[in-house]
Amino acid sequence: MLKSPICHPLSARLLHTLAILTLAAACLLAESCSGSSSGTSSPTPTPSPQPTPTSQPTYPLHTSGAFIVDANSARVRLNAVNWYGAESTDYVVAGLQTASLFSIVQQIKSLGFNAVRLPWSNQLYESNPVVADLLLAANPSLKGQTALSILDQVVSALTDAGIMVILDNHNSDAEWCCNNDGNTLWYNSSYPQTSWISDWVGMVTRYKNNHAVIGVDMRNEPRINATWGGDPSTDWHAAAITGGNAVLATNPNLLVFVEGVGWGSDLSGVTSLPVTLNVANRVVYEAHDYGFWYSGLTGYNDYVSRIQSHWGYLVTGSNPQPLWIGEFGTCNSAANCVSSTNSSDNGYWFALATSYIQQHNLDWSYWALNGTQSTGSGRVWNTAEAYGVLNTSWNGSALPALTSALQAMMGTAK
Repeated sequence: MLKSPICHPLSARLLHTLAILTLAAACLLAESCSGSSSGTSSPTPTPSPQPTPTSQPTYPLHTSGAFIVDANSARVRLNAVNWYGAESTDYVVAGLQTASLFSIVQQIKSLGFNAVRLPWSNQLYESNPVVADLLLAANPSLKGQTALSILDQVVSALTDAGIMVILDNHNSDAEWCCNNDGNTLWYNSSYPQTSWISDWVGMVTRYKNNHAVIGVDMRNEPRINATWGGDPSTDWHAAAITGGNAVLATNPNLLVFVEGVGWGSDLSGVTSLPVTLNVANRVVYEAHDYGFWYSGLTGYNDYVSRIQSHWGYLVTGSNPQPLWIGEFGTCNSAANCVSSTNSSDNGYWFALATSYIQQHNLDWSYWALNGTQSTGSGRVWNTAEAYGVLNTSWNGSALPALTSALQAMMGTAK
């Protein structure tokens, strides 16, 4: 996640009705259905016919057209959440100091998320330290175990509960991501490209027999000097192909998520340089989106115009591609974090972004589940996560309005 001055990040018919009502409210608050505040209007995008989603996928998954589908060709929509911490110098997902692993997984399940994006670092994989007891206070059975052993149990707990897992290579060095921090590319001097590839092969091999580990996010937010094409030392497009093929040579059943450059926000290069792997129907492009990246938004049409050339064209263009919004998030301190008519509030952008996701029935992953922070630069361990879905006790919602908005999005897939 990009650091910023703003702290981060029934029946089917009834669910469908609730989703429509929520969308209508969001549109009114954000001036999204009637155009921008300048008075300029344009038609609301109309989703094209889509495959019927399934809540019980048959593995393995693959892509078909613009969608992720299961082995029976039924649509699988990712309504996911990010659970961070293992990529940091804690080497373990956050929250285990406060609540049991089982209870956190049950919170994820009960809130309706069907997938979790799990960040990890190359330093975690290669050093595999014993996790500090303090970080496991509510899970005494995990004390004394190594980072990978605990990660194994986190993955198993999630998948045993019917929750899909996407492994996310978040950074090379264990840290809180993401600035000009020595982790702007997929490699650095301590962890060269050969290590990045071999570590991915090791991680994929580790979970190869767990079919609910559905995919790999090849690298989080390539940025600053990362390019799409060009100089081989900075060419993320070429590296994603090399790494993706290495992953699929180990397990050809995985989805391969490839982020754009510019902190995951820019996939414009796909127009001339798409990602083509040795196994067909595995690539899912991934965009990240945050309100603090925008200034002076005037409405839905303005928002759409700003994302269109970066990644929106992959959704609405002449050749739609599978796209996952792998990170987006808002504050959890007040109702105006979720919806607002004031463009300076996070809720103004959030209403626009979630309206877009709903209208196009996109796959998504909210940042973040966490009730509390992990260790890292600018972070204070075990203090409130200002973008978290859960409260600091990890046993309920931090902001019911945020939970309701996310659950309304899930309803559009049922």
